[in-house]
Amino acid sequence: MAVVPRKRRQGELLTGVFELLKNHLDGMQAKEVLTRLRSTVPPTPAEASEYPNRPGVVRYDKIVRFSSIPFVKAGWLVKRKGQWSATDEGLKAFSQYAHDPEGFMREAIQRYRQWKKDQPEPADDLSETSDDAAEAVGTLEEAEENAFAEIKDYVDKMAPYDFQDLVAALVSAMGYHVRWIAPPGPDQGIDIVAGVDQLGLSDPRVKVQVKHRTSVASVSDVREFLAVLGQRDVGIYVSTGGFTKDAEELARSHETRRLTLVDLEEFLDLWTSNYIKIDETKRRLLPLKAVFYLSIPGQDLS
Repeated sequence: MAVVPRKRRQGELLTGVFELLKNHLDGMQAKEVLTRLRSTVPPTPAEASEYPNRPGVVRYDKIVRFSSIPFVKAGWLVKRKGQWSATDEGLKAFSQYAHDPEGFMREAIQRYRQWKKDQPEPADDLSETSDDAAEAVGTLEEAEENAFAEIKDYVDKMAPYDFQDLVAALVSAMGYHVRWIAPPGPDQGIDIVAGVDQLGLSDPRVKVQVKHRTSVASVSDVREFLAVLGQRDVGIYVSTGGFTKDAEELARSHETRRLTLVDLEEFLDLWTSNYIKIDETKRRLLPLKAVFYLSIPGQDLS
């Protein structure tokens, strides 16, 4: 059997990934991408084999994850807590190179090298896809995805008003003075009101809408929230189910109201970065612990 050049094979794998993502503009779970990719771009015998020192761990998924790094650094592929999505620029590149997988990979690597030049610390040049490097990258990604999935499941099962308390605790930890939290019942579109001073006399006034649900917030949901924001208000819309692209575009393009959309991924990033400042009793509602991984020189490629 003829051996396929490495860059061509990597290009075939990522062409298959983009072929899947082009029909899912809001993204797909990484595990689903990798499962479906096996049907469209089946693993070679080598890719289907296991790592000698890791019985039961197959190379295929980790090679795909490793090969995707240049596409992430090129700005063509976005990975967020296990959700993969293609950017508009990535889809344009895919359209250009759809019939030239090796060219697709080479262009991504070229852009990766341009990104690398701008980094303050050295980054791997991806010249070799070693077993160790591919396994390290894949294992770290999988660990992060599994951790997020566990946290998401925990939050999804949380009582809505407990999650509202989490958001209020985070707003407070970020330096704002929470003046009002909506009691159970109709909230008129506002769940939390905070200010930059204790009396709420200084601008801006912060109004927060909290939606604890699995469904995404639509553009009409965001438009309704914008309607309750005054000229001196800053709006924060927290939706554990995320937002549609139209909703995100409306928030970015709105000129007369300042609005920030926060999905579950961003909420958790903010929660962890402010964790030490959050009231201890509130931390117990969502207790987290940092886990450290060995960082091997030349393998920090995520």
